Amino acid sequence: MAVSVTGKVLLDTNVFIDYLRADLHGDWIFGGVGNTIRFLSSVVLMELRLGADTLRRRRAVDRIQTAFPAGRLIAPLPALFDHAGRLFRALHGDGSGIADRLGPINDLLIALTARQMGATVVTSNLQEFRQIATRLPGLKIVSPEIKV
Repeated sequence: MAVSVTGKVLLDTNVFIDYLRADLHGDWIFGGVGNTIRFLSSVVLMELRLGADTLRRRRAVDRIQTAFPAGRLIAPLPALFDHAGRLFRALHGDGSGIADRLGPINDLLIALTARQMGATVVTSNLQEFRQIATRLPGLKIVSPEIKV
């Protein structure tokens, strides 16, 4: 069954990582997917910058950032940080069994931002975002493989 993706989309970090490592999903990053309006989360940009440990990687992140018009870099609103903390507790308890709690927190901030702005999250991390969607009604998720 084909899924139609139109309107606003917020791209998850793994879509960019797949592009940088394997030249996948360039159409999502550079605007070649149908009737979509692409947004870059400041959370995703932060994650990309953390991984940019060489000049070549920093330049790649710079190119990605410039692929989004100035008004398309979006940050979570302050209230979403509180909501992310509450959702993290609901999903993961105190997080003591998680080696890196930043990944799930970042995913929650991306999901909350997308839902608030009426955007679909484009992610290869479907399992994590589907788990978030169980506690976040209205969250729309799609794989970057779907381009209808």
